[in-house]
Amino acid sequence: MIKIRAHHGMCLFYFQGKGYSADFVSHMANAKKLLLEADPLIEIVTHTDEICSSCPNNENGLCTSHEKVLLYDRSVLRFCGLEEGCQMHFSEFMQLVSDRILSPGKRCEICPDCMWNEWC
Repeated sequence: MIKIRAHHGMCLFYFQGKGYSADFVSHMANAKKLLLEADPLIEIVTHTDEICSSCPNNENGLCTSHEKVLLYDRSVLRFCGLEEGCQMHFSEFMQLVSDRILSPGKRCEICPDCMWNEWC
């Protein structure tokens, strides 16, 4: 089972091959490809996940922006009607993010101060 941080549902949706570093971009692209092709069972979490493993803000398994991204995670969970630790297929999670956050235009309510907003 793959752990996916709740707000990464939005990041994966908009990912365009840009990011913190070449290593991060490569890792994110590979993760997105695997998730889309395999549609694995995932667990939704509010702590560092597989995507975070190549992020420069990940220091020994802890995010240096923890408080900020925890708010993003909790908002995604609330908008999608989910709880931390729930399990579903990746496609189901992406459909919820699309239907309940992105299509109704709620993304800016979740992460208005994200440094990557210009690409979303």
